[in-house]
Amino acid sequence: MEEKLSWSDFEKVEMRVGTIINVNDFPEARKPAFQLTIDFGNEIGIKKSSAQITKRYSKEDLLGKQIVAVVNFPKKQIGTFMSECLVLGSVGNDNDIVLLTSDLKVANGLRIG
Repeated sequence: MEEKLSWSDFEKVEMRVGTIINVNDFPEARKPAFQLTIDFGNEIGIKKSSAQITKRYSKEDLLGKQIVAVVNFPKKQIGTFMSECLVLGSVGNDNDIVLLTSDLKVANGLRIG
């Protein structure tokens, strides 16, 4: 296990629920990935993210799916694409990622805590 965080460190991380509203292929990425457009509700709005989730998910599987993402990291340039949030998932062998999702539909933008 890595270094322990304080409670105040954890409170700085804004994890929010959002709905994927658009999915595009990302052929320029070094590793197979999709470009996601995610709706985080009125307060946060629409953000984009690159996600290496092509092993388990098709574009059709992702549309309309509610996911959990960190929305307060700095933007990150990934090739020709600017990623604005970090989609969260469990990482298995060979980077086999399973997205963190809500089992019930909730309002976009709800904070995870």
